[in-house]
Amino acid sequence: MSQRIAADETATKFAALGDRTRLELLVKLGREGPQSIKQLSEGFSVTRQAITKHLHVLLAAELVEERVSGREHRFGAKPQSLLDLRHSLDMISQQWDDALARLQRFVEEND
Repeated sequence: MSQRIAADETATKFAALGDRTRLELLVKLGREGPQSIKQLSEGFSVTRQAITKHLHVLLAAELVEERVSGREHRFGAKPQSLLDLRHSLDMISQQWDDALARLQRFVEEND
């Protein structure tokens, strides 16, 4: 996988988490395990249809998975996707730490 494709996929995941409702859905799935749309809708002030749309965004970003059993659709968090995002944040953090260290060395050498 090219770096560009990986960056696009990571950006898609972060964009999906940029919405409060989607983030709360993912937290709920992580805390309580796989659930139906009816279960996920409980505690939200939006319709089941809105929850379904948010879940489709999370599915497209590969942050949740869907399992169908008869007529019931259950959604669950994909922990590996979240670990991949954490790895991305760790790499970005390291890049910033390195850049700040270079800046500090530059300032101290030219002081």
